[in-house]
Amino acid sequence: MNKRERVLRAYRGERPDRVPAAFWYHFPSDCVYGEKAVQAHLDFFNSSGTDLCKIMNDNLCPKDPEIRNASDWMKFSAYSMDEEFITRQIDLIREIVSRMDGEAVLLATVHGLVSCAYHIFGGSDLYEINGTLLGKLVREDPAAMHHCFSQLAEYIKKFIKLCLEAGADGIYYASLGGERRMFTDEEFAEFIAPYEIDILNSIPKVPAFNVLHMCKADLNLERYLKYPATVLNWGVHERNISLLEGKKLFGEDKVYLGGMDDRDGVLVSGSKEEIEAEARKVVSEMGWKKFMLGADCTLPTNLSSDRIRAAIAGTYLD
Repeated sequence: MNKRERVLRAYRGERPDRVPAAFWYHFPSDCVYGEKAVQAHLDFFNSSGTDLCKIMNDNLCPKDPEIRNASDWMKFSAYSMDEEFITRQIDLIREIVSRMDGEAVLLATVHGLVSCAYHIFGGSDLYEINGTLLGKLVREDPAAMHHCFSQLAEYIKKFIKLCLEAGADGIYYASLGGERRMFTDEEFAEFIAPYEIDILNSIPKVPAFNVLHMCKADLNLERYLKYPATVLNWGVHERNISLLEGKKLFGEDKVYLGGMDDRDGVLVSGSKEEIEAEARKVVSEMGWKKFMLGADCTLPTNLSSDRIRAAIAGTYLD
């Protein structure tokens, strides 16, 4: 069974020869676009043994110096699809698709509304500096922030269309905003959920599937119950509910991806024997049906591929 078929069998709820594994990390800053980025993806895919290829996206929305407070978002309008940061990412997807030649399911990473807003407002590091900022902004100027999110949603829908036209088998949609500290449930329901549900509903039928990644710690996952997604991933080791608890919340018909810590714990610091044992434990708890072993989120850059292979060694079924 090749990697693509293994992943698709798991997605369909059919028994694979082993539970598929799906791991990834951010590549060095000189491997964001162009040939070096293509080769970095291919090298990682081949050396790690991972079954699914997530095409990373570090070609981010550029910081806009004109947007300095909530009301400034009224100036913002959806990007043209010929912006350099967009064309670089689409070229990357197209080239990886060509080189992979059907070997794996390829998912294009798409950053959600909150991530894009943070990138534009203050750059990629702003979230770590002030993870509650957008909640403050929606309270300061609700109309401006509705305009912000509506324009970002239009950009994201067009970007997704280009990703699929470039050959991606599906979308890995990374959503921020579910954190309890950023928005109230009511704010999320008004400012984030309607736009993101519209984005996900706009995605045409894809060759494989789409993943909803609910990012960060201390999430209220109930905020995502109405999102149209079939494959779900979140940080179970980041003060969030377990995969089994999530399965009770979202239902047996969903496909679950994850189970291992991404930044601490056995995968990062344990022995190969400990990593394999932990993977076996997760697989034993979740079972083979509609499950893919992965991490909470993105692994540390340049984590040894031997560690990922040790986890994969724990995915074989009896």
